Amino acid sequence: MLQRLKQWAWDKAVGVLLTDSNLEALSPTNYSRLAFEIRPADVLLVEGRFRVSNVIKMITQSSWSHTALYIGRLYDIQDSVAKARIQQHYDGPPDEPLVIESQLGQGTIVTPLKYYKEFHTRICRPKGISPEDINKVITHVTLFLGMAYDVRQLLDLARFLIPWWTFMPRRWHSTLFEHNAKDATKVVCSSMIASAFASVKFPVLPLIFQDENKKFTIKERNLRLFTPRDFDYSPYFEIIKYPLLGKDDIGFYRKLPWDESGIISEEAQKYLDAHDVLHVSEGSIN
Repeated sequence: MLQRLKQWAWDKAVGVLLTDSNLEALSPTNYSRLAFEIRPADVLLVEGRFRVSNVIKMITQSSWSHTALYIGRLYDIQDSVAKARIQQHYDGPPDEPLVIESQLGQGTIVTPLKYYKEFHTRICRPKGISPEDINKVITHVTLFLGMAYDVRQLLDLARFLIPWWTFMPRRWHSTLFEHNAKDATKVVCSSMIASAFASVKFPVLPLIFQDENKKFTIKERNLRLFTPRDFDYSPYFEIIKYPLLGKDDIGFYRKLPWDESGIISEEAQKYLDAHDVLHVSEGSIN
């Protein structure tokens, strides 16, 4: 009875966290361009629109709340074992662009890329990664399919990144630094993807040391400490943006839908008048 009550309470909490935040702003990303240009092993950064996304953004102090790994289309997967794992979790058309991600309430799943059509997204592309290692990264991430989402790790990150987050009981010791962390049966999105790149020794944000002989050594960072923003900050990933109003078009700024009504707030008008700011209108200066 107690177990069923706990499960009911948990399901209710997850339902609240997965409620849309009612953001009505149009996504600034050109999804058609992004879907055309994205490549296997690209990391997709997502600015989530659910209540849990706001919690994650607060904890990580970043506008990015989620990551997903683009794996291409089903018929692009070269490893037969990896393809079989994907097919156990996806029964859609073989030509659908797919990502693997870990989501609260769903665990690690295969999701069509088009699910993020209305979200603010960005591509983080691993620089110089070999085709062989791209296949290994994708194969590695399929090992996580079916695993549950690690809520405990999210709470531990909150305690680690935000020192004043102290409302959790002391008996809930942190799991971030346990030696068997790599063998966990639960996972969060960023740790999962960082693990996939670590499997081929591709750096995300490694720890770099220099000895007395000026020799550099790179050590692997704790995978459980990774957050979505780390892929954005990493010098080893190329940041690729496809804004809704294309910045690559010559003279794109001439096509921007500027408001020509000339309406401005009274406070702003007083500021302009006080500082003798010129008012520029089409074809003339007043």
